[in-house]
Amino acid sequence: MTKYDYDLFVIGAGSGGVRASRIAASHGAKVAVAEEYRVGGTCVIRGCVPKKLFVYASQFSEEFEDAEGFGWTVGETRFSWAKLIANKDKEIDRLNGIYIRNLERSGVAIIQSRAILKDAHTVHLVGEGRDVTADKILIATGATPFLPHDVKGIEHAITSNEAFHLEELPDHIIVVGGGYIAVEFTGIFNGLGVKTALLYRADRILRGFDEDLRVGLMDEMRKKGVDLRTHAHITEIERKGGKLHVTLKDGTVIETGAVHYATGRKPNSRGLGLEEIGVSIRKNDAIEVDAYSQTSVPNIYAVGDVTDRAALTPIAIREGQAFAETVFNNNPIAVDHSVIPTAVFSQPELGTVGLTEHEAREKFGEIDIYKTSFRPMKHTMTGREEKTFMKLVVDQKSERVLGVHLMGPSSGEIIQAVGIAVTMGATKKQFDQTVAVHPSAAEELVTLKEKWAPPVQKAAD
Repeated sequence: MTKYDYDLFVIGAGSGGVRASRIAASHGAKVAVAEEYRVGGTCVIRGCVPKKLFVYASQFSEEFEDAEGFGWTVGETRFSWAKLIANKDKEIDRLNGIYIRNLERSGVAIIQSRAILKDAHTVHLVGEGRDVTADKILIATGATPFLPHDVKGIEHAITSNEAFHLEELPDHIIVVGGGYIAVEFTGIFNGLGVKTALLYRADRILRGFDEDLRVGLMDEMRKKGVDLRTHAHITEIERKGGKLHVTLKDGTVIETGAVHYATGRKPNSRGLGLEEIGVSIRKNDAIEVDAYSQTSVPNIYAVGDVTDRAALTPIAIREGQAFAETVFNNNPIAVDHSVIPTAVFSQPELGTVGLTEHEAREKFGEIDIYKTSFRPMKHTMTGREEKTFMKLVVDQKSERVLGVHLMGPSSGEIIQAVGIAVTMGATKKQFDQTVAVHPSAAEELVTLKEKWAPPVQKAAD
């Protein structure tokens, strides 16, 4: 019999923590998980799931307009923010219940309390005023929205946490940032009829993505009416009456109803007692782990966004499962973070997997580029000028497809399937040998024949 209360104690019942708990329990471990908010974590409760529901809602404004090109006459339309919020909350409650039931069926004890470490094997349950012990401890506390400290009046801003629970939509909103959350909420607010500005400090949004996607999405967002400003820095947010007055570094003042900061998330590692017991934490608050998610304290592990390896829900789930297999099933698994298919539910949508063109040139030198841009078939009837873009990055020597980058309808769905091929090391020849599905946008990926060559630069006068 173990000398501890539990074989595994998990702090945080998000995607990674839940998966690790259930898999460890399936291998015979006695497991408890502590959660101070709601089971399901950021993704399910106030992240990617409700966000995508909001994306669906925001797209109907264009769908109503587009229907006319297909012979439909759409009457007066009205949108109820309150009804969307209520229906979203109902769905989140349903998912929260599923997560709870799945843990309970697996034999995992759920403890509704904040948990902090007293030593390497002792956890203090703040809400219950008691201690429990565990052989192994897993930190899966995710990340939390970041707000800058150098902006006067930053207390007037909201983050994605509050955006899901606004009592009413403002008539104008400023979104600050250039990553996933910023561009997705910009599309949501804009589609719901809110006059929307996106402010970003650098020259192009979505740092780390392929340059063609970055430029292409900015163009499409501006076509949709987004006031997208680059090299824009807020110095002050001041409330005057019922409005916010936002001052930029260049002296420009913008009046708005709300300011939504989406400037990144920071690992949620502080205040857990980790440093006090010797767990190494980097300057950005990320917990340092090895390939098997083990921290500097041998019996303590960490998975998901709190480690800042790849802040994506599927990665947290995979890391949680790998941890449980490694520690409780004698089946060591190190998660490969090198090839990660991902989607950005911007408007239009993005899908990407593998290396960008810049990364491929740095790593492989000689590469071939295949790309195309065209109006989606649907918009030949609607008259909308939105473009779909597709790009293949290919190693010239081996002909292996190193990266695929998409912008357009269903890009997230397409990239999931394409991600299988890229992960397997498929070549351009194998793409070419695949029969096209016609008529579809995705068929372009297997019919691209002509290599793209950069424009010849003319000599300066």
